[in-house]
Amino acid sequence: MDGMDGFTIRPARPEDHARLGDLTAAAYLDDGLLDLGADDPYLEVLRDVARRAEHAEVLVALDPAGVVLGGVAFVEGPGPFADVARDGEAEFRTLAVAPEGRGRGVGTALVRACLDRARALGRDRVVLSTQPMMHAAHRVYERFGFTRAPERDWSPIGTLQLLVYELELAPAEA
Repeated sequence: MDGMDGFTIRPARPEDHARLGDLTAAAYLDDGLLDLGADDPYLEVLRDVARRAEHAEVLVALDPAGVVLGGVAFVEGPGPFADVARDGEAEFRTLAVAPEGRGRGVGTALVRACLDRARALGRDRVVLSTQPMMHAAHRVYERFGFTRAPERDWSPIGTLQLLVYELELAPAEA
């Protein structure tokens, strides 16, 4: 799938994992999303794209030279890798865009790919969890029509409160 600014979206391959893991960890760290900074144990989880790929469809955005600009993990529905998805829902996680991909539509294209995949699977809704301070991501989600679902907010650890957004999907056109 072609992006708006000379990039393509495709399933991640093993050779993409290290770059995507590093840029995901850097995005969360640079954006101040980790309580413990560079010592946060969640950095290793963010870097472990191979594990995500065992449980989800990992998509990447590539520039024309094949450099990974961003990625996302699409989860088909409820299961061990879903945080908030219920029956009839898909979820996406760990959306991250490298600094050189920001402002180019990379995040938007990755979200669109997740929505297209959810529609193709016949899902009724797409859900996601996000940190309260991820304002740029919230704007992307809201442009697609995602709305807050505060009754579904949750806390994976300690005082970290995650916000849930959801989008009702129109049936796929035949």
